[in-house]
Amino acid sequence: MSLEETEGDLLATQDVGVTEEGVDYDALADLLGDTVIDRESHVNAEAFVVRPDEVQDALFALRDEAGFDHCACVTAQDYDDRYESIYHLRKYDDPTQEVSVVVPTTKDDPVSQTAEPVYRTADWHEREAYDLVGIEYEGHPDLRRILLPETWQGHPLAQDFSGEEPQIVTLREHANPLEGDHRAESDDADTMYINIGPHHPATHGVLHVETVLDGEQIAHVEPDIGYLHRCEEQMCQQGTYRHQIMPYPDRWDYVSAGILNEWAYARTAEDLADIEVPEYAQVIRTMAAEMSRIAAHMLALGTFALDVFGDFTAVFQYAFRDREVVQDLLEDLTGQRLMFNYLRLGGVAWDLPEPREEFFEKTRDFLDDLPHKLTEYHDLVTSNEIFQMRCVDTGVLPPEEAKQYGATGPVARGSGIDYDLRRDDPYGYYPELDWDVVTEDGCDNYARVLVRMREVEQSARIIEQCVDLLEDWPEDERDIQANVPRTLRPDPDTEIYRAVEAAKGELGIYIRSDGTDKPARFKIRSPCFSNLQTLPVMSEGEFIPDMIASLGSLDIVLGEVDR
Repeated sequence: MSLEETEGDLLATQDVGVTEEGVDYDALADLLGDTVIDRESHVNAEAFVVRPDEVQDALFALRDEAGFDHCACVTAQDYDDRYESIYHLRKYDDPTQEVSVVVPTTKDDPVSQTAEPVYRTADWHEREAYDLVGIEYEGHPDLRRILLPETWQGHPLAQDFSGEEPQIVTLREHANPLEGDHRAESDDADTMYINIGPHHPATHGVLHVETVLDGEQIAHVEPDIGYLHRCEEQMCQQGTYRHQIMPYPDRWDYVSAGILNEWAYARTAEDLADIEVPEYAQVIRTMAAEMSRIAAHMLALGTFALDVFGDFTAVFQYAFRDREVVQDLLEDLTGQRLMFNYLRLGGVAWDLPEPREEFFEKTRDFLDDLPHKLTEYHDLVTSNEIFQMRCVDTGVLPPEEAKQYGATGPVARGSGIDYDLRRDDPYGYYPELDWDVVTEDGCDNYARVLVRMREVEQSARIIEQCVDLLEDWPEDERDIQANVPRTLRPDPDTEIYRAVEAAKGELGIYIRSDGTDKPARFKIRSPCFSNLQTLPVMSEGEFIPDMIASLGSLDIVLGEVDR
């Protein structure tokens, strides 16, 4: 079945198992039939336990008959008596409609059917599960390690991993990447294998793109990641909910999205522990998050122009000039310039800086100058003929392909997908404010740039409304934190997946508790990880300079891709 036919079927069947109150899980159980062997209740959604040899039947039914077209995340974990994969499914039209598919396997034979034919994003997600946990996926098109070297011994998140396995191999065991390239359609095809990276014109080398050229056109592209894997999930599993985990999210997307990352963890842990955040603290969170979004988009614009123009002195410096103003405001608010560590479970660390009037004045000055600065960017960038030649109709990502790969954020909205968790799965103070979700139908590199520039305008609208509210907030009602227990111990085997709209897309976290003050499993759903999978779709058939532009338009940060 083609993607276009699938898209049509989804539109025709998306109401199956849905009532006015939400998802009808009993109807979904009837739809899945004998593939279901058990049911679980997670905090965010019901979960169906299916047989490991019937995964595709269950997922095809949920996608084609019930409209769950978004595989947001795949979580793998190792129990004492089994391995388990969890497919977290949502709908692009309504992400509050969720369902999970749990696939257990035995300890002595951890094999389950791959989900890749149903959701192409499962390709990388299942490779990560195999790499770190050790679950094998039968029928997977390319089941090999993705973060660790192929020569790595053991699986770091498996219970039997000691960390003492020898990791040194002889040179002859390293495969020659130039040997036996069989990806050409015929033996006499004139192809060339080129390594792009691991390097970058503006930063340290953290991405390797394996590229096969047929003449001057790209025949095959394969992003090779894992150069910046820092065991973030494992470190979070060793930290306490209340105090020790919050500093880590700043370091996932480490360049600008700290507040947004912190909010992803805060939202998940607060829902897990049933903590209600004071309204005043929600307004501060919303304002700070949108400041982080502007800083992130300014960085994306400046570095993208650097990739396309190769000019450090003009657009790049302009973008960093305005990013620095936002960073100054965030530094005034949080006390730090990059690793903010400002959010706390139940609220924020402290109130606005004193004198408040001075902080409000600086914020308003920035907002007042922003329209003129955005006009400058349109003159310098989007109206530039060279920029348009490099970006219009290059890196095309059709919406059905974007959904198949789980793309979110500006990458998805640049392909016309109207999906934004701030509106569609409301949290914080966003539902009370007046703002718009930005989409573009161009599906190309140019559209993704326009989305980010227009989102800066919407973020400014949100910040201005938050400042108005904070200025008039009664002094005796400025509660910055809820009354949170000193030690949090959620009930054992409580499971939850929650997400926020980060600058680069859906940043989600899965947590399973075991009754202690530390998570038993902590899984990070990186928007950059899923977005980067779309690079071959955008690049194959184009030229090397187009691929460079397409990669820049994804606005990935490898610290978040690898985690």
